[in-house]
Amino acid sequence: MNNIDILYENISEPPWLPKVDFFVKALLEVLKIENWEFSLTFCDNTFIHELNRDYRDKDSATDVLTFAQDDDPFPFQGDEEIHYAGDIVISLDTLAENAEYFHVEKEEELKRLIVHGVLHLSGMDHSDNSPQQEMLIYQEQLLSQLKEVRIF
Repeated sequence: MNNIDILYENISEPPWLPKVDFFVKALLEVLKIENWEFSLTFCDNTFIHELNRDYRDKDSATDVLTFAQDDDPFPFQGDEEIHYAGDIVISLDTLAENAEYFHVEKEEELKRLIVHGVLHLSGMDHSDNSPQQEMLIYQEQLLSQLKEVRIF
């Protein structure tokens, strides 16, 4: 069983927030991830900018930050019943900018950022944002598989 703490900082509670849990659990099921606990926080650009500056030495806002709690390769080994995977933070301001820039619906971009964060928590990474990156190809395949799972 997975446990996702869904939070928000510096924004009003989005009306779709309760539906995020259903999407994340569907994603984890597709990925065959069990016994994970992590937080997923939605925020504004000010909040994510501070995190990006303080933890990554990048003085700008970004769309998604992932803070993995374990350097061990996925799947995690050990006797733990529940594995605390880490934290994902998503800026709804940058999400909206991305959706407009890439001409996609905000819901699609929201799903993309959630998938992106979960893949980082599972140990995947990419060297740049080119569409040829293995992680980003897999991200888009997962989005396609989960297109019927609605958040908005």
